[in-house]
Amino acid sequence: MNAPPLERIEADERALVFDGCTRDDAWELGCLLRAAAVGAGHGLSIGVALNGQWVFGCVLDGATADNDLWLRRKAATALHYQRSSLGVAAWFAERGLDFDTDSRLPADGHAARGGAFPIRTTGAGTVGVVSVSGLPHVEDHAFVVAQLRAHLGR
Repeated sequence: MNAPPLERIEADERALVFDGCTRDDAWELGCLLRAAAVGAGHGLSIGVALNGQWVFGCVLDGATADNDLWLRRKAATALHYQRSSLGVAAWFAERGLDFDTDSRLPADGHAARGGAFPIRTTGAGTVGVVSVSGLPHVEDHAFVVAQLRAHLGR
């Protein structure tokens, strides 16, 4: 699967905004992601964080400890830039830049690969992140976007 163009990623980033997001909302989103992953037979690590705390986390059969590391690195990138981790990757690539060197962020703590998406709310901005790892990174991104659309009814 090829990555969508930056314009499409940015359109999703603008559209997938919550009216508000409580811990219960984050838990429900995590449960939705888990159910969809189980239904599709995906071995994923899944995490949802609000205000710096992991509210939901699970590891499905087939995921590895490496997926947990990728999940956290992608989440850190999405939170730092307040946009999807795939959007960050596409932005750097479009400018001919290498994220690992040009971002000046520690590579062991950040990754510009698809799979993490900021939780933004109307009025408050970025309040958290949803992240998955276990599929090829563009598919991780598509999975998260599809579940956010379902959760938000868009």
